[in-house]
Amino acid sequence: MRRSVAVSKVQRSRMLSSAAVVISEHGYGQMSVARVTAGARVSRRTFYDVFADREDCFLALFEDAIARVTERVVAAYESERVWREQVRAGLGALLVFLDEQPQLGSLLVVDALGAGPRVLARRAEILAGLGAVLDRDGSRSKHGRGLAEITGEGVVGAVFTVIHTRLLVKRPGALVELLNPLASMIVLPYLGSAAAQKELERPVPKLAHRSGGSRNGVGVSPSASPAVDPLAGLPMRLTYRTLRVLGAIGDTPGASNRGVAEEAGVTDQGQMSKLLARLVRLGLIHNAAGHGHQPSGEPNAWRLTELGEEVRQATGVVGTPPSPDRQGEAIAG
Repeated sequence: MRRSVAVSKVQRSRMLSSAAVVISEHGYGQMSVARVTAGARVSRRTFYDVFADREDCFLALFEDAIARVTERVVAAYESERVWREQVRAGLGALLVFLDEQPQLGSLLVVDALGAGPRVLARRAEILAGLGAVLDRDGSRSKHGRGLAEITGEGVVGAVFTVIHTRLLVKRPGALVELLNPLASMIVLPYLGSAAAQKELERPVPKLAHRSGGSRNGVGVSPSASPAVDPLAGLPMRLTYRTLRVLGAIGDTPGASNRGVAEEAGVTDQGQMSKLLARLVRLGLIHNAAGHGHQPSGEPNAWRLTELGEEVRQATGVVGTPPSPDRQGEAIAG
């Protein structure tokens, strides 16, 4: 069971990453199961083991992207105490995210419109929630009292219509330039024209780029988002044994060959040595003993590299040895 869950999680991540690439290059209309499985290097059967259909796959990708952007926007919104500043901070975080992640931005705002009834329903639910937050917090001011119940819904719709148009242009940095006019548009019905004018006149700050670095020209988040495959570019077939070894090294940094083997439940030391050497070549682990000047006879001290930790976090596998009746399966990979 542990093996199937771990491998299924990796396969799901790879299929979502492949789906994001297919959608970016061809649009949702051309997102066929064949293209997704070819990019993920999995079988058609594997796809249907995880997703009901291609809309289900898109919806999973949509939900993961929503979770990422929501975390950032909510944190920015809650970092301020005055509502007008909360709006500006949350909106700024949203625009920066969409500029940093144009692939996800297009998926969330543009592609979702043609992705099927379940996605449209989820999108409508999210936009309605945003409108409700504006009405709840904005109506506390004297200008906001007595506004129509659909005010927030209308404001959110207008904001995302503008964002949708700019995303179609695909000009880098274009969205953060909208911070002042969009903030003005949002506060106008709730705080009045004077406050809206002040938003137009405020300097646009240099909002920090917050993606977690890059590999192969793609922004990487520490949370290993589904649109970024942590295994992309690795010339390897991921096996359960590989996952167990990475988990073992992550759980017991500095362990020797024998220690890693015992933690991962691998009994063949020859196979263990070969696998460790391969993981070194792939850049997933490194030997910390002696920093390259290891005395003869001293045991190795294995640690995960940054990439190795990304892969481990993406799979969610730890180094607890499998039960005795599964050790043979683990060794066979």
